[in-house]
Amino acid sequence: MKNPGKTEPYQGFEQGPIRPPSEAYSLLIRVTRNCPWNRCTFCPVYKDTRFSLRPVDHVKQDIDAVHRCVEMIRQSADESGRILKTDIRKAAETYEQTDLQAFNAALNWVAGGMQSVFIQDANSLVIKPADLMEILAHLKHHFPWVERVTSYARSHTIARIKDHDLKAIREAGLNRIHIGLESGSDEVLKMMKKGTTKATHIKAGLKVKNAGMELSEYIMPGLGGKTYSEIHALETADALNEINPEFIRLRTLAIPNSVSLFDDWESGRFEKCTDVMMVKEIELLIESLDGITSHFQSDHILNLFQNLEGKLPGDKERMLNIVRSFLAMEPERQIVYQVGRRLGFFSSLKDMESPQRLARAEKTCRELGITPDNADDVIDELMKRFI
Repeated sequence: MKNPGKTEPYQGFEQGPIRPPSEAYSLLIRVTRNCPWNRCTFCPVYKDTRFSLRPVDHVKQDIDAVHRCVEMIRQSADESGRILKTDIRKAAETYEQTDLQAFNAALNWVAGGMQSVFIQDANSLVIKPADLMEILAHLKHHFPWVERVTSYARSHTIARIKDHDLKAIREAGLNRIHIGLESGSDEVLKMMKKGTTKATHIKAGLKVKNAGMELSEYIMPGLGGKTYSEIHALETADALNEINPEFIRLRTLAIPNSVSLFDDWESGRFEKCTDVMMVKEIELLIESLDGITSHFQSDHILNLFQNLEGKLPGDKERMLNIVRSFLAMEPERQIVYQVGRRLGFFSSLKDMESPQRLARAEKTCRELGITPDNADDVIDELMKRFI
């Protein structure tokens, strides 16, 4: 790990490569660079990069830069609150290239309503609690109206933070944590080199909730492959039942060529689940969720059903009806939906009721020569486009 040195020069506003879909309208403030673990076999992000902590003063300068840009953009608005494109272009021309990133970040944030901030990169709670609280205080000073400040974190990191420090971080303004639980199965976590255990996931999740923060847990259907599909679903549900997070978010496994899991898949050491198998896995997962009040969400393009969401326990049967409706289809019709979903024609099974959308999907299947024998291979390639 590279520590921030006093001699490291400030190079201007920075943004990391990713954020959760739910943070699409958030201001992105980069506190750390890349991932301190960076060994998960399924993850294509941050590879061949070095983790480092950004100096607190540099992060504060980023916040100052965005604040100046926000004030300038606000001053450009007319009496009705509208901002003309010509005024935006004129304002942008006054910035040097190194400051233009801050201006663009501010512009996107203003357009999104300026309600939330996301702290980057992959595990920013690894920094000293006092440093994080200083950054949060600076954010609050400049943007007191912000309603939500969030960050990714690893369970291993959260589990090691003292309870009073975690509560102090919450009081300073961080009110939601995103954790990649991925699986509750120790076999799967070890196989994927996740660097944590089911017990640590549970401990970290409960610590976040006890600190008064909202918790968003990400799970990955298909991560156990064919060998561990059932235990992956059951152990993941068991961990979630223990934690009762505010949000459970699906992230369907896809395997791009750039990850080490691809080599395992290609060699036969890892047998990837088909879409149909993953739907059965999701069915078992939902069936096994019990006694919790989480929001279940399918907010990622890789997921087969965009509308597979609801509040537990009330919406459990409705969500199960969605997956069971797919499983009850004839294989040929399942393939049409799978291809249509991966190409953006469908977001839910109901979209197949549109004659125009259905015809496009069926035509594409014919043109690509998709059959039950090659459908899974074609769909795997289509999914790689979204990673």
